Amino acid sequence: MKSSKGPPRPLSGFEKLVLAHVGILLVATTWAFGGNASVVRAPLALWGSLGGLIVVAAAVSDKRRTQISLGPLKWLWPLGLFNALVLLSSLTPLLREVTTSAGSFLTTVPVPVWKPAAAEPAGTLRALWHFDAIYLACFNLALVIRHRRALRGLLLLAVGNALVLSIFGTIQKLTGAKGLYFGLVPWSNDSFFASFYYHNHWGAFIVLMSAVSLGLIRYYGQRSEARDFFHTPAFGGMIAVLFFAITVPLSGSRSCFLLLVVLLGGAFLGWINRLTRHRRNYGESVTAPLLAASVAIILAIAGIWSLAGNIVTQRIVKTEEQVADMRERGDFGGRNILYADTIHMGRDRPWFGWGMASYPHVFWFYNTQEPNPQDHIPIFYHDAHSDWLQAFAEHGLTGSALLALCALVPLSGFRRPDLKSPLVLYLLAGCGLILLYAWIEFPFGNTAVVLSWWYCFFIAVRYVQLEKNKNAFLRPHPDV
Repeated sequence: MKSSKGPPRPLSGFEKLVLAHVGILLVATTWAFGGNASVVRAPLALWGSLGGLIVVAAAVSDKRRTQISLGPLKWLWPLGLFNALVLLSSLTPLLREVTTSAGSFLTTVPVPVWKPAAAEPAGTLRALWHFDAIYLACFNLALVIRHRRALRGLLLLAVGNALVLSIFGTIQKLTGAKGLYFGLVPWSNDSFFASFYYHNHWGAFIVLMSAVSLGLIRYYGQRSEARDFFHTPAFGGMIAVLFFAITVPLSGSRSCFLLLVVLLGGAFLGWINRLTRHRRNYGESVTAPLLAASVAIILAIAGIWSLAGNIVTQRIVKTEEQVADMRERGDFGGRNILYADTIHMGRDRPWFGWGMASYPHVFWFYNTQEPNPQDHIPIFYHDAHSDWLQAFAEHGLTGSALLALCALVPLSGFRRPDLKSPLVLYLLAGCGLILLYAWIEFPFGNTAVVLSWWYCFFIAVRYVQLEKNKNAFLRPHPDV
């Protein structure tokens, strides 16, 4: 009997445009120093800004021809208010340059705390431009895409790109390169990995890509019952996760390695639970698959240790030294002082903050850490090493709330039954882990991580919508 299911509907022109736009943006950003080099930020923002034009084009298009639902446009009100707040703040500078016989220096300008203002308006506007470009580019996935297979294709692209980057970074690390791109771009320390300047940014990116891989493994694994599992994307996803797991300890990122362990451990326990239920339903033993999985894990750990064992050992020694120093001091050392100073900075302007991207310009006035006793060089922080605290310092309670609403509003219509897709759950789990990580680090200080986060988020949001539409179409009529 032939299936009544017809051929898949072709992608519309708008869909192809959005897929190409977002896919190119992701690949270009990850390879271009994670988007954090000053020379690439403007070109990437220009390309990302096409997302805003696509939103406008979709809004004024012939809906019957394009079949675009404009419902998601109502989610943009927090972004609109956030833009209005940032633009208003850029009209009032909080710093001014003073020139004396001893030289020039910056000083704060007294502005009432209830009035939005920005320490460095030009930098504030640039940062807003970059954020809007990323957000709107990814938002178009929820506005325009009508096919779940297109969203899965974007996820496969993301995993494939991350896998190539991982292989590139591993070879680069093992050959002892003294800079990025095998030394073509010198770097002042060994914290880089692949094309990323900072190993914890690489680690956060890989945690997100691992979550994407696990979600795809679940999806394609469930569909492979009638096919050879080893010839499906699920098996390729397992290879990708193995490479990802190698790169995080190899890069030296301790915190992200722990995040990855949590993610992979949860996935493994979930697999055991499903396997046990399935086998028991058919009266089969779980011993053989568990034994095979255990052997595979042991071999994977052995392979990771053979490549990254020296780096892991060095990081363990470093951690022990840091813990011993904390015990001797009775606190968390420099990080404890940094957080306290950042909170002090935020409390001085609690409602609207010091302006977007103002932290490195203003923190000089709040930094209480003593210079290094060996070289007496002042300790400078470009980031607060806590994105949550930095958001409070830069945006205040009002701006931080609007930023949160940019994500919460698209989720507001979801109910628990809507989140039954394992692919969606893994995407949101990856986003959630990065949000937790942002309490103690600054993953969102990297453009590629910000882009990957919104990329995964809006794909998950749109996937749920399309799943709901499919179920509504398949649900029998009440009169039947």
